[in-house]
Amino acid sequence: MPGGTAGRGRSGGHRERPGTAGPADPGHPERPERPGTARTHRGLRTLRGLRARRGAQPKVVALGGGHGLSASLTALRRITGDLTAVVTVADDGGSSGRLRDELGVLPPGDLRKALAALCGDDDWGRTWAEVIQHRFKTRGELHDHAVGNLLIVALWEQLGDHVQALDLVGRLLGAHGRVLPMSAVPLELTALVRGHDPERPGELSTVRGQATVALTPGEVQRVRLEPADPPAVPEAVRAVRDADWVVLGPGSWFSSVIPHLLVPELREALTETKARRVLSLNLAPQPGETDGFSPQRHVEVLVQHAPKLAFDVVLADRCAVPDEDSLRAAAAKLDATVELAPVAAADGAPRHDPELLAAAYDRIFRMHGRIGPWR
Repeated sequence: MPGGTAGRGRSGGHRERPGTAGPADPGHPERPERPGTARTHRGLRTLRGLRARRGAQPKVVALGGGHGLSASLTALRRITGDLTAVVTVADDGGSSGRLRDELGVLPPGDLRKALAALCGDDDWGRTWAEVIQHRFKTRGELHDHAVGNLLIVALWEQLGDHVQALDLVGRLLGAHGRVLPMSAVPLELTALVRGHDPERPGELSTVRGQATVALTPGEVQRVRLEPADPPAVPEAVRAVRDADWVVLGPGSWFSSVIPHLLVPELREALTETKARRVLSLNLAPQPGETDGFSPQRHVEVLVQHAPKLAFDVVLADRCAVPDEDSLRAAAAKLDATVELAPVAAADGAPRHDPELLAAAYDRIFRMHGRIGPWR
């Protein structure tokens, strides 16, 4: 991948940015109660109602995989009805890995999780989300297979079309958005890891497979995909190019977030789209994959993998950022500003609160986007 930063961003050179409001609640090292949270939720519901009446729906594309993408989708479906998920297809563990090995199909697990996240909060949505997430517990071959994985693979075999099958599952579930794989071929993730062997801490090793990379000891230096130039799903490329906003992350950084930047057509679309772009950071390092990583280190390794890609906003939880200046310096390499907002669950667990994350996205879309109707 070429180095340097020339040609970054949209045509016409450096982007002018509208002013941003001051930082959110200053927080506390031990996670406090969030002042104004109820007011934030009421304001979000009011804005949602106004947008519904005006028909003002931003076209949003969210990229990632696993629980991180699910968190982002659960938030985003609260503020727009025009939402597309583009999902990584390198998973090789668990039920997905078994189906992939046995049938030669795309791993369906992250696609299933994205569909479940797009289910509504009514009885229909909650029921179907639980059904497709249900895992069989047996002493036989069905053990730990998810119902949704089997349903998706069955439709792939029946229809012979990944996108058509996922759209059909989405209609069955009443999903508030569309789910697309980033590539139509199963991918293998490989990582260059320093210190994978604890007895040789300075040695570089190659680790293969997403499940292995996610739990690897040592420090991941770089990841690659095999095949090296996989074809992107055309509908995913079109969605990115036609979006108003693109959201990358949160999620497993090397195994769910960065792989999108390694698909040439998708990386090109992300670089050239006129959409504004948000990089949503994790609340904590992931044991193994990003153990010991600071927020700014997450940004730095993303720059390393896609040096020409620019962002408008880097979103982080204030309580997860011990050094704001270093994060802002790292974000500047992406041509981005930093937005700090309370987005974590109140119980202190490293997971996003859907309403708080929705409020943060809504604020970013309003502060950095268009004024008035989107279309």
